[in-house]
Parts: sequence; structure tokens; C-alpha cells
Amino acid sequence: MELLDSIKRRRLSQKGLSSGKKRRTQADGPVASRLDRSTVLRYSVYGAFALLTAALAFHFATDSGSRPFSTALSSLLLVGMAVFLFEACHPKTARRNGHLFLIFCCLAVQLACVRLVTVMVDANSSLGEPFKLLLIPYAFAPMILSVLLRTNLGLYAVAGTTLLGAFLMPTEFVLPYLVMSVVCGLAAVLVTRQVRKRGRLLRAGFYVGGAAVLLACSFNIISLGSLIGGGMVEWQVLGIEIAAAFGIGLLTGMIVSGLLPMLESTFTLTTDISWLELSDLNHKLLRRMQLEAPGTFHHSMVVASLSEAAAEEIGANPMMCRVCSYFHDIGKLKKPAYFIENQGENNPHDSLTPTMSALVIIAHVKDGLDMAIKSKLNPRIIDVIREHHGDSLVYFFYRKAQEQRRVEEGKVQEGIENPEDVPEVNVKNFRYPGPTPQTRESGVISLADAVESASRSLRKPTPGKIRTLVDDIVFNRIKDGQLDNCGLTASDLRKTRDSFAKTLRSMMHSRIDYPKREKQSGDERDDPATAGGRVKNVVPVEELEKHRRRVAGDS
Repeated sequence: MELLDSIKRRRLSQKGLSSGKKRRTQADGPVASRLDRSTVLRYSVYGAFALLTAALAFHFATDSGSRPFSTALSSLLLVGMAVFLFEACHPKTARRNGHLFLIFCCLAVQLACVRLVTVMVDANSSLGEPFKLLLIPYAFAPMILSVLLRTNLGLYAVAGTTLLGAFLMPTEFVLPYLVMSVVCGLAAVLVTRQVRKRGRLLRAGFYVGGAAVLLACSFNIISLGSLIGGGMVEWQVLGIEIAAAFGIGLLTGMIVSGLLPMLESTFTLTTDISWLELSDLNHKLLRRMQLEAPGTFHHSMVVASLSEAAAEEIGANPMMCRVCSYFHDIGKLKKPAYFIENQGENNPHDSLTPTMSALVIIAHVKDGLDMAIKSKLNPRIIDVIREHHGDSLVYFFYRKAQEQRRVEEGKVQEGIENPEDVPEVNVKNFRYPGPTPQTRESGVISLADAVESASRSLRKPTPGKIRTLVDDIVFNRIKDGQLDNCGLTASDLRKTRDSFAKTLRSMMHSRIDYPKREKQSGDERDDPATAGGRVKNVVPVEELEKHRRRVAGDS
């Protein structure tokens, strides 16, 4: 296909119909896409995880003198149940092999850490049995999955590591392990529900460490009773045990904070931390927009506010909406004067045909894609740039073309022009290339973009006019099929309309018309000018300077 495309471009360039260069596009990665959706690869990940879990259980049972084969078989059955629940409760995630690999890899790493801790404590005679529970990183997998993916997947990691890790614990420590694993995992997930700063991960580690210390004391793993009448040795042991339990929690938070950038780039994920970093308005494209297309920049800021507020209402990602709104119209930097928000007294479209004007307007999507890919913007931003107009119609120029055609047809009927001179009006030439929005955030930004643009045409906006405008735009988008694939429900659209109307009312509120004060005769405050042109009760600067010098000489 690449060879055929190059041949076509060469032929067109020879005819003068093409530059011979291929427009920069986002790497589609067909092989990577097929691997990400491969059923064989998915079940291979399941199988590898099951074998690893069975091997760890078999190895532990062999060392502890219990029945290894029955223990390994029980662990395999539990893994099968865990896979079944994962497929049933998270079907969309299960179809993404990249996310699937991340989830089960985190589970495997934490289980391997559990086994490693037990082996290390058994090999080191200076460490007591309680350290088998105190040195386990209970929050590793739950914290990573909660931050990178979703809270419910963090809870799934809590359940998976707790049940499967019980096969790797001595019998007398199974109950304390189950309780500590659940409580510490839940603490990590709850604290990292919304993480916008990396310091929040350290706070989560602090809470996990504190929970581990309290639970260890409640199960008498950290013995406080021996301190009564105890000596320096007992105090030292107590300090080491508390430091171990608390320090592992903090260390887990630090390790997760360091791993996040690498995991984000590897699995093409974006956390709220990264969205907050991307919201810096000093990005070179946004700086260019402020200088070269200030109207578009202001439009993007308003769209960001509208979409962020609506995303908060429907439970979408507000930070993603804000950042993507900043960049959604960067393609207008190619020809800023052709867009009304950047125009002065002259309108370049006056000298163009409606078809050519529509092509210039539509081209800003492709130009934006080219600039975004060249600047290596986040893939989610690139998707929003591509989708924010969907395959909607550039209605203004389409209607203008139809009006011109009706005028030409009238001239033909009058015999002034030939029928061959009447221009064809093809609706395909006035539609954006698409695709329609594919995510909830992209759908919200698409609606916010249309609502903000239309709101500029309101004269003396009132709450009723604003609400009618918002409802008309949303309903027209629904009828045109622009929101069919974005996953927005009827309830989401109702909340979005309410949010848009509320935000626009606050932005477009009217000012009080202050009455002018009437001048009263003899009122010096209202008529400060005197007949000599001087202001009353004001001493000239020259007289003040003479008075100052006189006072200084007398002294």
C-alpha cells in the first residue's frame, strides 16, 4: 500500500496536482493494533500469570512441608475464577492486551515480592517471623492501577493480591495477612482516587504505612506489651519493626511515583498528573496562538472552561477536557485571518467562492493534526483535534453556495447565462472529514466548541436565550449523528446542557446601568473648574516648593 501511494503521489506531482509529499500522520501501528486486540495473546497472558502463581504456590508448599500439588491446583482454580470475574466485570479493559498485561504484571510483581520477603526472612536468622508481614508492599499493585487506569481496577488488584497471596503465607499468618492486605490496599486506592500532584502518592504511602503499623499492633505482630519493664533491646526491636512497616509504605509511594512516567509512555496512558503538566500555557503552540491568533486563543480558553465544568458533572476527565480544548484549534494558526474571531475590518472570504472558503475552514483540522504530530502532543489531544468537528456540515458556506446557485439558475431562466455555467453544489465538499467523537471527553469538547461559537451571535443575552441556544445546538448534533459513538447517555447530555447554560450565564451576565449624577448649582465637587482654569482647593506645585524652601530657611 505504501508503494502504491508513493506512485500515485508521483503521478499527481508530475501533473502539477500535488507537491509529492505525504502529509504527516499519526503512526497507526497496524501490527501493534492487531497485537493489542489479539485473542491468542490475551489468553497467553492469562496462562503465563496462572503458571507463575502456581509455581510460587508450589515452591512455598514444598519449603513449608505441606502438600505442593494440591496447593498449586487450588491456586490455579483461584486464578481461573479471577480471570472469569475480570472478563465479566471489565470487558472493555479485557479487550486491550496492553492494559491487560499491565494489570496482571503488577499482580505478578506483588505476589513475587510476597514470596521474596518470606524467603528472605527465612534465610536471615536476625529477622524475626513478624517481618514476613511487615516488609510486604501491600499497596504496590493497587496504587499503580488506581492511578493509571481506574479506581475499580485498583480494587480488583486489592482482591487479587489478597486472595492469591494467602497461598504464600504460613498458616498462622494467613488471617493477619488478609486483613492487612485489604486495609492497606483500600487505603492506597481511596487516597489516590484523584491524583494531580506527585506528592499525593507520598501521602498515600504515609497512610498505608500508618495503617500497617496499627494493624500489626492489633494482631500483636508488633508487641507493645513487652515494653512494660523491658530494656533497651526491646525498645530497639520495637523501633525497627515500626520503621519497617511504616517505611515500606512510604517506599512504595516513592517507587510508584518514579515508575509512573515510564509506565505512561510504555502503555500510552495519561494520568491527571501529566494532564496538569500539559496544561501549562507556555507551550510553544499556545504562545504562538496568543500572538498570532488571539481570538482563537480566547475561544479555546472559553471552550476549556465549558468542557471542564461539564466533565465534572458527568464524571468524565475534566483535566483532559481542559488540556485538549487548549489545543483543539491549533490548525487555525496556518491561516488565522480566515476565521472570524481573528478578523479585523477586512474579511478574506469576500474574495473567495463558498466552496473555496469551506475548504479553507475544513483544512484547519488537517493542519492541526500535522502540527500536533510534529510537536509530539499527547495521542488523546490528537484524537480530539481530529474528532471535534466530526463529519458535520460547514452550514454557513453551504447555504451561501446554494443561494448563489439559485441566483445563477434565475439568470439561466432569464437567458442571461448558459446552464453549463451554473456551479454544482456537492454537500460532501462542505463536510469535515471526521471521524465523529469516539470518547465522552471528545463529545463534550465538540459540543462546547459549537456552543461557544454560537453564543457570540447572541444580542443582549438572557438566561432564556442562552438555554434555548444550548438546547438547539445539542439536539441538532444528536439529529446529525455526531454523538452516536462517544458514549454520552441521555442523562449525560442533560447534565451537559445544564452545565453549559450555567457557565455561559456567568460569563455573559449583564452589567448594571449606572445613572449619571446630576450637577447642582454651587456644588464645588461637581464643578471643580474655576473661571481661571484652575481646580479649586488644589495648590500649585511651584507654591508648595517655595513654601518648603521658606520653612527650611527659617529653621
